[in-house]
Amino acid sequence: MEAMRSAPAIARSGHPFPWLNLMVTEPFYLLHVLLFCSYFAARSSSVQSLPSDLSNHLIHREIQAFLAFLVLLVVKVVREETWEAFVADSLLYAKAFLFAIALVINYSLALCYLVAFLVIFIIAQQPPYDGLGITFSLTPLQLESLLTEGNTSKFWLVEFRALCSSTYVCNSRIFPDLSVIYSNKNISFGIVDIGHFPNAAEKFGISLPGHIPTYILFENAVEIARLPEIGYAEISLPKISKKLLCQNFELDRRLIEYISS
Repeated sequence: MEAMRSAPAIARSGHPFPWLNLMVTEPFYLLHVLLFCSYFAARSSSVQSLPSDLSNHLIHREIQAFLAFLVLLVVKVVREETWEAFVADSLLYAKAFLFAIALVINYSLALCYLVAFLVIFIIAQQPPYDGLGITFSLTPLQLESLLTEGNTSKFWLVEFRALCSSTYVCNSRIFPDLSVIYSNKNISFGIVDIGHFPNAAEKFGISLPGHIPTYILFENAVEIARLPEIGYAEISLPKISKKLLCQNFELDRRLIEYISS
């Protein structure tokens, strides 16, 4: 089989500080770090021209913003299922508070930050989780061959994804994590990148751009379940989670049946 299993790129590189390495090498994180660091330079140059009462008001607002940001971080770290989603929400809140504080200092400074936010949004995208867990990265032709040969796994759970989707980026860790837990000789996990193979969307009945990612479970080359189902309105798409995927595709039951067989 030409399909490729892979470990996370960061793990392969053996970097002792993976998050530090990401902040330096990924434009998305590097630009955000530079943006937030620029506040200290802008503040020091602007606060000298502010009257003392406005300077004290600024300090109070900074403390309030910092405490509110910490509270939101605590809430998000408990509720979010992946680090990618936590980082995306944290950066969104941080930019909102930065803009609010900049308004206290100077409207022109706030406008500059607003433009900077827009530029980062246009030129840089948050990178998805780059690990594959115990999955196969497949082309549509490879997937079709695996399903029709009939000499591999009885079940194939396939994720059809697109790296340009912000929804996928936030959920990119879920499928590899599930593959580590539930992959066995009876069920295998595959990934097809719709961004590289757009014709696969029509072939497997996937609506673009709304139904990304889509998960399809095949049994002996026949589709038996998918999420989201065909006909789902984009506004009513379910939020992807490990629990939802496990329930929809009965992964726990299939694992128990495999162990007991």
